[in-house]
Amino acid sequence: MKKQVKDMSLMQDDSDNIVMFYPHVSKLAKKAVMEVLDTRWIGQGPKVKLFEESFSNKFASKLPAIAVGSGTDALHLSYILAGLKPGDEVIAPVFTCTATNIPFLYMGIKILFADIDPNTMNIDVNHVNQLINKNVKAIICVHYGGLPCDMDELQSIADEWSIPIIEDAAHAVGAKYKGSAIGSISDFTMFSFQAIKHITTGDGGMLIVKNKELIDKAERVRWFGIDRKAKQAGIWENDITEIGYKYQMTDIAAAMGIASLQEFDAVSSLRKKLFRAYCDELTGYDRVKIIGNDFDDREHAAWLFTIIVDDRYKLQEKLRENKIESNQVHFRNDRYSIFSDFTKGKEFPNMDQIEDKYLVLPLHTMMNENDVRRVCSVIKSGW
Repeated sequence: MKKQVKDMSLMQDDSDNIVMFYPHVSKLAKKAVMEVLDTRWIGQGPKVKLFEESFSNKFASKLPAIAVGSGTDALHLSYILAGLKPGDEVIAPVFTCTATNIPFLYMGIKILFADIDPNTMNIDVNHVNQLINKNVKAIICVHYGGLPCDMDELQSIADEWSIPIIEDAAHAVGAKYKGSAIGSISDFTMFSFQAIKHITTGDGGMLIVKNKELIDKAERVRWFGIDRKAKQAGIWENDITEIGYKYQMTDIAAAMGIASLQEFDAVSSLRKKLFRAYCDELTGYDRVKIIGNDFDDREHAAWLFTIIVDDRYKLQEKLRENKIESNQVHFRNDRYSIFSDFTKGKEFPNMDQIEDKYLVLPLHTMMNENDVRRVCSVIKSGW
């Protein structure tokens, strides 16, 4: 179980401190927002449509894209579009942001939690194989830190049982699996534009949907169940026939997203350079195991840099003493009371093995390679 460590409140953004995260909001994004504020549309308008199309072109092989208010909105929307209903079962990772699994509580869905692969911290395919049964209606996978899951193996299971895969790619914009962009592979893929992601719209999300026939429904559910196109055209019959939500993105957010797309390659390149610098510094240091650095069949998006160490708490305190912030970021969902109905008597030995050993180091665009070397120097000095 987790224990207390001393004074781990958020560090101030002082010149000597290396903080965990920092939002990337460029001058271009600020300018784009100001321009939108002078137009007719500040809610959902033409910028949202442009952002959807531009994002899909860059990351999703032109598959339909639905922009929403958060990554959680996108996940909930995907679960609705996948046809999940009360009493259905889904297989989902035990280790993830709670956003992946909380929508199932809204919907009355039974969660079968799958253990992690300790080498990747992604969902364990072997455990998925053990959990699969005729009541399972979807498999949800999360690309932890930006490292793609074992998609071929997961797809093989999904195909055998004729169920969809829903990818939580909140960490993985720009990642690739065997040459294919994450966003172009599965039935549904969610991306997050929360404050500290590669692309930020303040908060926001995007859902990529393979089946074009689901798009009209997706757009209705995103907007209270209203056929917004028909309403704006003056031909709506003033009836709502399905439950909808207020999940739309605004043009203010979309303007930030469009600007971020123009700068994405440079942002991604920097993040990957910092990730490689960490690997260069720490590879071969026997007190540290790096998560996600030794795969040649997939491309890491470099959102998180995670290490496995013994005495993780002591290292975290040592880093803190040297003005370096670190933390665990996400935590195993079976420890949360809200999921207790699905975890009683369940065992997750791989998660148990590294629960107190994983630590996320700073990685963001306000850093440079000298900052990485400083972090690694503290680590290699021992703790």
